[in-house]
Amino acid sequence: MRRFSVPAVAALLAVAAHPALADFTGGKVRIGVLNDQSSLYADITGQGSVVAARMAVEDFGGKVKGVPIEVTFADHQNKPDVGSNIARQWYDTEGVDVIVDVPTSSVALAINEVTREKNKVFLVSGAATSDLTGSKCSPNTVHWTYDTWALANGTGSAIVQTGGDSWFFLTSDYAFGHALERDTEAVVLKAGGKVLGKVRHPLNNPDFSSFLLQAQASKAKIIGLANAGGDTINSIKQAAEFGIVAGGQNLAGLLVFITDVHGLGLQTAQGLILTESFYWDLNDSTRAWSKRFSERMNGRMPTMVHAGVYAAVTHYLKALDALGADGDGKAVVAKMKELPTDDPLFGKGEIRKDGRKIHPMYLFEVKKPSESKGPWDYYKLKATIPADKAFRPLAEGNCPLVQ
Repeated sequence: MRRFSVPAVAALLAVAAHPALADFTGGKVRIGVLNDQSSLYADITGQGSVVAARMAVEDFGGKVKGVPIEVTFADHQNKPDVGSNIARQWYDTEGVDVIVDVPTSSVALAINEVTREKNKVFLVSGAATSDLTGSKCSPNTVHWTYDTWALANGTGSAIVQTGGDSWFFLTSDYAFGHALERDTEAVVLKAGGKVLGKVRHPLNNPDFSSFLLQAQASKAKIIGLANAGGDTINSIKQAAEFGIVAGGQNLAGLLVFITDVHGLGLQTAQGLILTESFYWDLNDSTRAWSKRFSERMNGRMPTMVHAGVYAAVTHYLKALDALGADGDGKAVVAKMKELPTDDPLFGKGEIRKDGRKIHPMYLFEVKKPSESKGPWDYYKLKATIPADKAFRPLAEGNCPLVQ
């Protein structure tokens, strides 16, 4: 006859008393926010994403089926090897069930593979490459907020349609920049425009003078900035110093966040055309949530990445509640796809077979200083791109999950 020790019997009785604990690994749900906490994408993601994830947990009630929810975070330093090592440690020894955010597409692509291998869940808000729902799509990954295809077909298409038919690309030299350049170039060429040249710069680059001189010499009508964060801010500031816009060329910020505009100031950023999936002043719901966020972030308003973290975590928790378990990552993502999405920031939508979250995108123009009514009042809405037009058609992504 098998004998059990007193501690073992006590543990068995505890599980019997709380059956939900048996269905959640480690008796808790652990969310890991992995992003840039200290470098060029820290304002876009950083602590704001941690705050957004914690707000989602609090708004959900702090528990799923009586099981507590915890949020942890780490800095991947924009390095794929660092990010992969953190992900493995989190999954293998620290009980993390889901990784959220992950700006820097090269890091996200690495986490995408680790998550598939470990059968956990990956909710992308910060990374942009459309390959995450294309050739690299995974049954364990949901790409929530935006991607390079949506940006190209928003900003790029709008600019070409208004006469910006010759381009020169200034591109961040890693997976994100390459994907954004590729997707925007396709839009330009399809619309009958032409690309006169392109140059690639290192990530987190302080000096753009040589690259901007090449762009200026090309005589292209549009200089497409296929970069983000601090690189975009530095590109625009230094372009102003070279008199590029004054000389008749225009800048296209292919990925511009509200924190970038804040850093540049309206005097420098005015007139920029950009595409986002969220703006704090869109409606009553976005304003109410953003006010709560701002109170925790010393007056800073959220980026679309922060909004995406909140919405993605909220929907993940709804799926766990419906499923009653978190151990099988593929099953959790399948449940997320099965349930229609509905949250105060992105409204109603869906998650497709390829893992792409579908919702409207918005084309904005940065206001002139005279048009702004106060702090963070930076955008005026030019057009709403409906959900069924905002993202790449399902059949065109070459995702292996789509048959």
